[in-house]
Amino acid sequence: ANAGVKATDIPVVAFSVGEEELAGVDTKNLVGHLAAWNYFQSVKSPVNDAFIAQWKTFTKNPQRVTNDPMEAHYVGFAMWVKAVEKAKSFEPEAVIAALPGIEAPNLTGGISKMLPNHHITKPVMIGEIRADGQFDVVWQTKDLVPGDAWSDFLDGSKDLEADWVGKKCGNFNTKTNTCGS
Repeated sequence: ANAGVKATDIPVVAFSVGEEELAGVDTKNLVGHLAAWNYFQSVKSPVNDAFIAQWKTFTKNPQRVTNDPMEAHYVGFAMWVKAVEKAKSFEPEAVIAALPGIEAPNLTGGISKMLPNHHITKPVMIGEIRADGQFDVVWQTKDLVPGDAWSDFLDGSKDLEADWVGKKCGNFNTKTNTCGS
């Protein structure tokens, strides 16, 4: 943005810039540029509105913002609690075994699910930076996207899958039918 690149000429997509990074920054030159996340504070849902209000009350600062990593922890902790209840134990191995299949609300209004690969389903969104440091969601996946432990496009991982339920392996090679080290 400081180089004079305008969003109307060449929109830039950031993959790790959110509300927290923009807080307190002059966003004048950033307006219109984009960010990709699974959550933006500006998403309208009753659960998100309540979470934001609770956060601002907790911090005693109405200017504090929420962000994608916070939402990930919100979902992850809710899943952990359910897994502890299902396992009837705090023992790590029992909780880990109980996690696949657990569902918990996410802040965008959907229900995320823990998959056998220990990744969850989440929406993917593209947000456009506003002058106030928030984002307008300009694109969103129709459904929640299942998290994948391995890239289907890289030679070193396209034949790998993670399955901690059936195969009990985080890097199972589908060509050699072996679990890597």
